[in-house]
Amino acid sequence: VRLQQSGPDLVKPSQTVSVTCTASGSESHVPFKYWTWIRRSSGQDLEWMASIDYSGRDFVNPIMKSRAAVYRDRSGYQLTLKLNSAMPEDSAVYYCIRGAYLGNAYHLAVGQGTQVNVSS
Repeated sequence: VRLQQSGPDLVKPSQTVSVTCTASGSESHVPFKYWTWIRRSSGQDLEWMASIDYSGRDFVNPIMKSRAAVYRDRSGYQLTLKLNSAMPEDSAVYYCIRGAYLGNAYHLAVGQGTQVNVSS
């Protein structure tokens, strides 16, 4: 499975960060178990943002629950993270990770990363 990310590289404070992850490839039709967004700010550890499971339930980091949301499109091949009221502290590289069972093994596909800068 190949994950292609897209999104703006510059967002003004108070606007919304919106990054999208699109799955493709010969095994992308295999239903995922969890689809997740994480981010890494400069000099910081990885931070879990939000996930969605195969049934459509979403899980959001409580620290940013009021600002973050994940949306899966109807085809099931695209996942979008929206983070509103952006702050400079939200500047980071955002990654999507899609997990699915292929046979007996749990495979993780990772997007290429999207550098988002929040600045006026």
